[in-house]
Formats: sequence, C-alpha cells, structure tokens
Amino acid sequence: MIRLLLLPLLLTAPVLAESRLLRVVDGAASWYGPGFYGRRTASGETFRQGTMTAAHRTLPFGTRVRVTNLTNGKTVVVRINDRGPHRQHRVIDLAQGAATELKMISDGEVPVRLEVLP
Repeated sequence: MIRLLLLPLLLTAPVLAESRLLRVVDGAASWYGPGFYGRRTASGETFRQGTMTAAHRTLPFGTRVRVTNLTNGKTVVVRINDRGPHRQHRVIDLAQGAATELKMISDGEVPVRLEVLP
C-alpha cells in the first residue's frame, strides 16, 4: 500500500525539479530609461520613469520576476511588460527604477539571477 502511495511522488519528482530549473536563470542584465519614456512597450503600456518593470524575450507579460544583482546581493521584483533585450548575451533589460534599486546604473550591465515568482 505504501509503495502505491509513493509511486506518484517518485514519478513527479523529476518534473518538479525540472520546472524549478526553468524558473531560475543567471545571466547579464542592462537597463533602459530616459530615451524610452512615454513610448509604448510591447505589451501596450506607456513606459514611465521609475517603474519596476522589465523586458524579457519569452516570459508572458505580467510575469513577476525577482532579480538579484550577483555583484552586490541587492534584489528587486519586477513585472515583465516589454520585449528584449536585443543583445544576445543579456537575459533581461530593466527599467531605470529597478536598475536604481539594484545599484547598477553606473555599471550599465551586471550579472544577475532571475527567479520567476508564482
């Protein structure tokens, strides 16, 4: 009886591990701001100064992502509302408000960890 109860758990463990791996990504982040204020994002929103938003190539609009600056440990939660980045080695482009929180403005580009939030 116990074996029958454990079987579904054992069969789903690899799937749970795989989905966890897909939710965490390390890579480079950059930021964008002043030249884009007032323009429409790919989601149709108007890009505004100081927002906690970001551009990602594939995550659905509205997805919340915790971004950690791996250089200094600062974190911020952003909402995906645009498409990008347009440089292959980058995994996310942050709005200036989020970049300010991460203390990365002067660096321009920093290593980050992305964690997709439920």
